[in-house]
Amino acid sequence: MEKAGTAKQDGDRRTRIAAQRAADQRAQRVNRLLLAGGAVVVVVAVALTLVLLQGGNSGSPASGPGPTGASLTRLVGQVTSVPATTLDQVGSGAASTIPSKISGPPLTSGGKPEMLYIGAEYCPYCAAERWAMIVALNRFGAFSGLATIRSAARNGAGEAEVYPSTATWTFAKARYTSKYLTFTPVEEFTNVPDKATGGYTTLVTPTAAQQALIQRYDAADQGAIPFIDYGNKYLSVGATYDPGVLQGLTWSQVAADLHTRSSSVAKSVLGAANYITAAVCGLTKDQPAAACTPAVKALQARI
Repeated sequence: MEKAGTAKQDGDRRTRIAAQRAADQRAQRVNRLLLAGGAVVVVVAVALTLVLLQGGNSGSPASGPGPTGASLTRLVGQVTSVPATTLDQVGSGAASTIPSKISGPPLTSGGKPEMLYIGAEYCPYCAAERWAMIVALNRFGAFSGLATIRSAARNGAGEAEVYPSTATWTFAKARYTSKYLTFTPVEEFTNVPDKATGGYTTLVTPTAAQQALIQRYDAADQGAIPFIDYGNKYLSVGATYDPGVLQGLTWSQVAADLHTRSSSVAKSVLGAANYITAAVCGLTKDQPAAACTPAVKALQARI
C-alpha cells in the first residue's frame, strides 16, 4: 500500500474498527450485568418469547429460521430488484464509512477484476454488509444459491455477541456470475459456537494468497472482518453502516424497507450499496452504464 496520502484513511479505518470492537466489549459487560439479575431476566425472557411466538402478523420471531423454498425465491427477488432510481435518490444515505484507496498489483481472477470478501457467518458486521453487497453486486451480475442465516447470539465461551441474531445471508454455497468482475467470498467460520475453542466452527480457511492480502493491506488489524479488497484498488474493513439498524427485523421486513427510500434501513443499506457500486465501477471502467450512474460516479469521486 502506498503510504503517501493514506495515513489519515488508515487511521480512520483503525478508529472505526476499534469502535466496533469496543461496542462488542460493552455489550458483553452489559450481558454480565443482566445475568446477575438471574430470575428477573428469566421471567422477562420467557414473557418476551411468548409474545414473539404469538405475534400473529408481525412476521417470524426474531430468533426464528429464515424463509425457504418459494418464500426464499420471492425474498431474493425483492432484495435484488431495488430500482436504480431509488438507489440514486438515496445516494450516500446513512453510510458511515467509505472504501479507501490502496495500491498494488491488479487483483484479477478469470481474466476479470476480482472483488474479494472475507467474513464469517457469526459476524454481525458481516451480516450488515452482506445486504449491501447483494444489492450492489446484482447490478453487475446475478447470484444463485443464496441462503438466509442469522449472526450468532453467543460464542463458544457463552459470551454474548453484539447485535445478536441479525437476519442476514451466507455466501458459503452461493455462486455469482458476471461478465464484468469475479466475486470471491470466503466465509471463514459458521455461526455455530465451538466450546473447544470458545469461538466458532471453522468453515473455510483463506488461501495463502488471500492471507497475504490481509497482511499487506490490514496489518494493523489482522483478522478484522468484513474485509473487502476491490481488485487491489480499494479496501473496506468493517461494516459500512450501523448494524443496529437491522436489530429485531425479519428478512422480509428488511427487504420491504429497501424499497422505501425514507426508511432507516434503506438509507443505511442502500447508501452502503452505492459506495460498493462506486468501487466496483472503478474496476469495470464504469460499465455497465445502468449501474455506474451519474449519482454513483459522484460517490466514486469521494473515494
